[in-house]
Order: sequence, then C-alpha cells, then structure tokens
Amino acid sequence: MVFSLRQELDRIGPERFTARDYQPGVVRHVVLFRYRDEVTAEQKREVLRRFLALADSPREDGRTYILSIEGGPQRSGEGAGHDFEHGVVVSFASQGDRNYYVGEPVVDDPRFVDARHAAFKQFVGPLLDDGTRGLLVFDVADR
Repeated sequence: MVFSLRQELDRIGPERFTARDYQPGVVRHVVLFRYRDEVTAEQKREVLRRFLALADSPREDGRTYILSIEGGPQRSGEGAGHDFEHGVVVSFASQGDRNYYVGEPVVDDPRFVDARHAAFKQFVGPLLDDGTRGLLVFDVADR
C-alpha cells in the first residue's frame, strides 16, 4: 500500500495528493499500540492524551480537518489482542486529508504534512515495542 501511495504521490504531486478534496469519502485510520515493557502507565495515558489532542489540528488554512478521533485501552475478552494495549480510530473526509495527516513515510515535503502529528510520532516512537511490532495501522475507506 505504501508503495502504491508513493507512486500516486509521484504522479500527481504533493499539493494535489494532500488536498482536502482529493478522493472524497470517509477514511477510518485505525492505529494500535504495543508498548515496551518499561513504559509506565502514566506514559501510556500521556500517549493517548496527546493522540486525542490531535483532533483540533489545523491545516494550512487554519481549519481543522480531522472528523473525529476515538480511542482507549484494549478491552476485548477474545484473547486476540496480540498484546496491543491502546487503539485509536481517526476519521477523515477524504484520502487527501488522510495523506496530509500521515506524512512520512509517504509524504516527505513538510509543507504538505501535519506538523503536530509528525511531532506526536517522534514522541511515541521510543515508547513502542521494538521495530514495527509495536504499531499496527490499518485504513478503511468508503470507496
């Protein structure tokens, strides 16, 4: 998916790729966190607090672009949580808004990236389990 998104970005350019009206339709961005063993309960609460605070992140025009953010601790009793402790669902009105939010590793031009989300990723990265095992991201789009 990242490869195909990168190809699309290269084809149309970052301004169009991150435009509010690029591929309209609700996109739900699901993020799951698995923390390092030494991460405290307070640090985990701070991760969730900072993530939820991204809800009022503005775009370059000063208007917010995230439809909603919901999240909290894993509470399923099915035994299929694979040690992920927090889950968050971020909803966007278009794939362009989602692309603006995601930034790296797809969009690397800072003019077309949410700086607050980029700072959050820098904060949370060291708290996650080794490598890519500590993060799961899955996007579901209306179309």
